[in-house]
Amino acid sequence: MKTIIAACSQNLSGSRASIQTALRTLLAVPWPSQRDVRSALQLLAVLQWVLSFLLLGTVSLLLLTYLLFTSLWLIPVLYLAWIIFDWDTPEKGGRRLPCLRRWTVWKHFRDYFPVKLVKTHDLSPRHNYIIGSHPHGILCVGAFCNFITGSTGFEELFPGIRSFLTTLAGNFRLPVFREYLMSGGLFPVTRRAIGYLLSQKGTGNAVAIVIGGAAESLSCRPGVTTLILKNRKGFVRMALRHGAFLVPSFSFGENDLFRQVVFEEGSWMRSIQRRFQKMIGFAPCLFYGRGLTSCRSRGFLPYARPITTVVGEPVAVPKVENPSRELVDRYHELYIRALLKLFNENKTKYGMSESDELHIL
Repeated sequence: MKTIIAACSQNLSGSRASIQTALRTLLAVPWPSQRDVRSALQLLAVLQWVLSFLLLGTVSLLLLTYLLFTSLWLIPVLYLAWIIFDWDTPEKGGRRLPCLRRWTVWKHFRDYFPVKLVKTHDLSPRHNYIIGSHPHGILCVGAFCNFITGSTGFEELFPGIRSFLTTLAGNFRLPVFREYLMSGGLFPVTRRAIGYLLSQKGTGNAVAIVIGGAAESLSCRPGVTTLILKNRKGFVRMALRHGAFLVPSFSFGENDLFRQVVFEEGSWMRSIQRRFQKMIGFAPCLFYGRGLTSCRSRGFLPYARPITTVVGEPVAVPKVENPSRELVDRYHELYIRALLKLFNENKTKYGMSESDELHIL
């Protein structure tokens, strides 16, 4: 009996010693600092944004299709009925939710790069505006962060101005994704949608358009600034029809967020990209960024590079219901001059050299 008690006491003492050793080891492990926590939150904010834009629409479509063949078939049927009833809403101002734009997650998103908005001139609430956003880059990070989220203080810098951002009309045909886009203030880049905001919502509306679009993303690479703009004149015609002032903006650093495999003009891979662009509205790009676990690994997340979006001087535009080609060309040229002036006056302030030039195709 004494032997059994002694053995139990020895085991109990050993267990206490093991627990004490484990506790000492645990306490010896350094706790994450505030900087580590902030970095993790910033990374998660960017991750959810990238996954939302790349996968939310496709995953939602596949899930609803799957549910059609289960006992939950009523859910996709009701949602389909809702989409049919709500079909025109994206082109009639959408359903912008101010609370979504003020999410704390967007502040972490902003600080990851970081993104900064710079004002050079005031915008009067007595007018409407079309803001040209350049360059497109891969995922339009600067345009999204500045004109959709409230994290960079657009409404404080431009009091009385409501900002909107256009994107591909096809995105609003994807279930659930369309609701996500509209809630932030995105809407289709169509004449009807832009015309509605510039004519039915009073004044003080600023519609941001990434003018270069999908074609410009094919030329996106660090150290090269090429814009597709020379033959893009539809936004000028819209501005003239509604008397909306034209405002150039440029996001310095946008092209540094990813590395892209750029195929030369005339190559068979380039021709495939062009065909896809014509068929589905965007060009498939071979690009990579940083990985999830390390900035030294390769993955689909953007690199943490500073982005500074500078909003330039507005070009006053008269209201002409049926503008002539000559009038459109004149204000298109005035816009390009204002954009070049904005670029040249700010390029050395935000990471470029004096010799860097803006190529407009």
